[in-house]
Amino acid sequence: MASAGYEALEGGNLKGGALSKEMRHGHGRTAHNMSSSSLRKKSDLTLVSKVRCGLLRSLLTNLQEIFLGTKLFVLFPAVPLAIAAHYFKFGRAWVFALSLLGLTPLAERVSFLTEQIAYYTGPTVGGLLNATCGNATELIIAIFALYGGKIEVVKCSLVGSILSNLLLVLGTSLLCGGLANLRKEQSFDRKQADVNSGLLMLGALCHMLPLMFRHAISSGELTVTTVSTLELSRACSIVMLLAYIAYLFFQLKTHRQLFESQEQEDDDNDDVTSEDEPVIGLPSALAWLLGMTIVIAVLSEYVVGTIEAASESWGISVSFISIILLPIVGNAAEHAGAIIFAFKNKLDITLGVSLGSATQVSMFVVPLSVIVAWIMGIQMDLDFKLLETGSLLLAILVTAFTLQDGTSHYLKGFVLLLCYIVIGACFFVLKTPPNQTNDINLGVLTTKSVAAFRPC
Repeated sequence: MASAGYEALEGGNLKGGALSKEMRHGHGRTAHNMSSSSLRKKSDLTLVSKVRCGLLRSLLTNLQEIFLGTKLFVLFPAVPLAIAAHYFKFGRAWVFALSLLGLTPLAERVSFLTEQIAYYTGPTVGGLLNATCGNATELIIAIFALYGGKIEVVKCSLVGSILSNLLLVLGTSLLCGGLANLRKEQSFDRKQADVNSGLLMLGALCHMLPLMFRHAISSGELTVTTVSTLELSRACSIVMLLAYIAYLFFQLKTHRQLFESQEQEDDDNDDVTSEDEPVIGLPSALAWLLGMTIVIAVLSEYVVGTIEAASESWGISVSFISIILLPIVGNAAEHAGAIIFAFKNKLDITLGVSLGSATQVSMFVVPLSVIVAWIMGIQMDLDFKLLETGSLLLAILVTAFTLQDGTSHYLKGFVLLLCYIVIGACFFVLKTPPNQTNDINLGVLTTKSVAAFRPC
């Protein structure tokens, strides 16, 4: 095969292009990687293999695998178009839209590259890479928004990512999977769902405590100050990060079988989820991962800088864009993969994608954003306001009750999807800029706040 040559050239720890059984079947692939792999396609290397120069053949092979090895390759032109729109000042709303579209294939390619690196590093390091890079888009957007002082955009986008995974992705997957498998019993392993539900409840508790602190202050029940709420948020963030580290140890070491059993059963029978060999060498994968991260950072800066202009141009509130649009577009590839596996009656992978991603955002990205803001001297807390926190808590509870019996049908997915639509409608009607949400959530409606509502 043509890939053997450049694998031997670039993969220093490969011998003759062959991989051990452990590296083939235990290279750290998780539900996130498997979900993204459903959108990949094998590249035709016939023409590339005819190139005599090994260095040029390796470069062309990498380019083909990176840009043509995904079904989302049609969205790659949005990346240079977004950069061009920014420099030639085509319109800030256009920059925002093109940047969002460009982030979609880049997020899928980051997942692909972390999986390629995991072939060489082993399952533990590969799992850690996926745990840190799985939601790289959300984290990078959050950092740029914090740098720009847009704390409410950070909070709304992170809450929206959790809601999207729990209600939209899982609901659509269960609905489509149930309709496609009406005559089959759809079941899944409850153990993985219980672990993620417990961590999500811990995250909801850490969000509720600062919120209850603020309401206790406003009602005069307590004499704590805003500084105390900020300190509580930072302490809760440290606890959440410790819980996430314990979760990684649980997932990658002590109870690894709970998260890999589905992959091992289907590895030999499903050509979508099984790849016996890496297609890119380790140095190239690292270089491409660095390059993709830089491009994601550039587009994330565009998104953060033009979100208000897009809100004014489209007549949609910043809260709705942050909670609904950003998570949907940013994780479209991963979400599509979860739905595809639900069609194939592989709900363990679907749950691993939706619940795993929600847990990753709640227990890793959110507290890390608070810690990063702390380092930057920005006062970001875990008080996500009453409406957002209430929606988050109810979404977690509804999801936990939906998954409690270990079986699924289309009605469960339909209910979850309707919950997401209702929440989305709520934030669409709430035509309130982020800096006015405090008054509304406290129940104090000023003249500006009342005018901000769209009459039904």
